[in-house]
Amino acid sequence: MPQRIPTSSDATCPLAQALASAMRAHRAELTRRWLDRISARVSIDPNRIFPTEALLDHVPVLMDGVAAYLEDPAREITAEVPVVAKAMELGGLRHEQGFDVYEILKEYELLGGVLYSFLVEEVERSTEKCSRAELLVCAQRLFRAVTIIEQTTITHYLDRAQERVKEREERLRSFNRALSHELKNRIGAIIGAAEVMQTLEELGREQRERFTEMISRNARDMQRTLASLIDLTRLDGDQRQQRHVELPEAAREVARRLREKAEAAGVTVRLGELPGVDVNAAAVELALTNYVSNAIKYSDPGKAERWVRVEGCHRSTDGACEIEVRVLDNGRGVPQEARESLFRRFFRAHEGSASHVEGTGLGLSIVRETIDALGGRSWAEFPEQGGAVFAFSIPCRREADRD
Repeated sequence: MPQRIPTSSDATCPLAQALASAMRAHRAELTRRWLDRISARVSIDPNRIFPTEALLDHVPVLMDGVAAYLEDPAREITAEVPVVAKAMELGGLRHEQGFDVYEILKEYELLGGVLYSFLVEEVERSTEKCSRAELLVCAQRLFRAVTIIEQTTITHYLDRAQERVKEREERLRSFNRALSHELKNRIGAIIGAAEVMQTLEELGREQRERFTEMISRNARDMQRTLASLIDLTRLDGDQRQQRHVELPEAAREVARRLREKAEAAGVTVRLGELPGVDVNAAAVELALTNYVSNAIKYSDPGKAERWVRVEGCHRSTDGACEIEVRVLDNGRGVPQEARESLFRRFFRAHEGSASHVEGTGLGLSIVRETIDALGGRSWAEFPEQGGAVFAFSIPCRREADRD
């Protein structure tokens, strides 16, 4: 009687059960092999491929899911299986890290290669008797399991990408409306002042100086607005290509850039205690520059000693590690009626009381959008003794940042 050829639906293949047990026993080694292969192929630091222990712990769960399907294909990998949740979380992580779909496909191709090589090694060592058909069935189960997990990861990655596209499109439309309105007003003021100077020859010197200053002020505001837009575009590139520095270094760089401005205003910039954690240099320096610059501009001329202090610490919010950065000052503070609108585009809290201070009202809105893009939050506080505190928090990049 001819021997029956096993199929991928057979659940009793002794070789498959032996291979599944071996995979579970060696999942830590398989995780290391996969990590080494990924880090050798993508332009990302190995510590950031799985930047926390919790995420690294997901990989053995993925291995368990593959082993379970290899052992018994009746255990279909469905949405209720824990391995699916881990695969989705991996898709979300890769989206935040700036991976593209090709790199995710390559990542799972490497996983399939690692597991297949392991399968070959175990077959060579195995004492189970098996036919060539059984070997092919095991290979087919292995690659089907990896494919299902891969599809789950990519589907969640694409869902996140689509959400980001829709969000950015809406923000862009809103920003374009506000920016067009602002530039239209500035250009109108410049044209109006220039036409008055051209048509009214009897203007006195004082009036001409006033209109000249109006033209100059609006032109400078437009220039600053365009500079802010350039800052935003610099933050829109591939997250992995952006420079990361330790937080104290970023704060020192901001203090260096604003040294002359602070000295001219009689303001002392102090750097307090700051945790030595890695941060996105462009984003954090942009946020700190806006905060410290505003504190200098709105310092209180009636005080003999004027200061700004930058400090930071770790926070734990709902069990998640955050880095909180605060910029404190003893300046004019913020009027009560202006506090709710501080981070709104083109809003200036001291428009009437400090009209001599130049600005576009874009700085704080850029800080909020920049910090939001990092998964953080930004806010302001108003101590009873006066002055103001402008702060932001961002997620810890690495598990080591908790220490």
